[in-house]
Amino acid sequence: MANLRDIRRRIKSVKNTSQITKAMQLVAAAKMKKAQDQALAGRDYADRLNRVLVDLKENLTEEEHVLLKKQAGKKELLLVVSTDKGLCGGLNTNLLKKVRAEVGEDTEIVTVGRKLRMALGKLGHNIVSDWEVADPTPFADAKPLGTYLTEQFLRGEYSSVKVAFTNFETTLTQTPWIQQLLPVEDSKLAEKRSYEGMGEGAEVGETDHTRDYIFEPSPDGVLDRLLPLYLNYQVYQMILEGRASEHSARMVAMKAATDNAEQMIKDLTLEYNKVRQAAITSELLEITTAMKAME
Repeated sequence: MANLRDIRRRIKSVKNTSQITKAMQLVAAAKMKKAQDQALAGRDYADRLNRVLVDLKENLTEEEHVLLKKQAGKKELLLVVSTDKGLCGGLNTNLLKKVRAEVGEDTEIVTVGRKLRMALGKLGHNIVSDWEVADPTPFADAKPLGTYLTEQFLRGEYSSVKVAFTNFETTLTQTPWIQQLLPVEDSKLAEKRSYEGMGEGAEVGETDHTRDYIFEPSPDGVLDRLLPLYLNYQVYQMILEGRASEHSARMVAMKAATDNAEQMIKDLTLEYNKVRQAAITSELLEITTAMKAME
């Protein structure tokens, strides 16, 4: 049985750990709220942009846009959006499993986030570029990344560009997801985008065919300007989804750690009281025995 000093040290150590995990839980909760607000703030913009692009596609007079056509390249480019820090449960592990199941021999990888960059590098995957984005993420950080992916696709070396990220569904649920970015698929352009778990008005992308748009100078010219903006915003939205998932998973993990620490403190306190009571009883018996011997 442990002595009283060892138990006191363990209780003190667990209390210190509990204070740290509680602080990290509160910080993660605040950051998660900011990430959610960022995603929600751009929803109306994404809705209108999606509707305009669908109408543009229907009014094209020239042949199909280059960003809507599959390139002749044999390789595939995959953007992996992970976290820079750990302590967020199985978030990165689940995404890594998803990526490894999808990655082929001809897949080259672009990473955002230190955790999976290190993991994929150790596993021998071909990482061609690594990007860093701030947290919270401004659109100015995502735009160069979206432009880079578009340029790589237009060079003709890659048949497609995909993005692997963690989709935020609820505070307790985050799903690893791989979505094709390029070429832009007609079905994806016109479909509703689900934002389950992030508040009311959770869908965008429904086309209103009762509206007539006048495009100047022409639908083709407007599409040339809007498609890159659409792609940049898609990358931005996926990064925001990953950030919201990261902070949500970290908040849940730190809450579980805090609860476990509090339960451990209760168990150690009970053990401490038992040991202390046993020591007091032993001392009383020794005193009583000594008094009996002196009579």
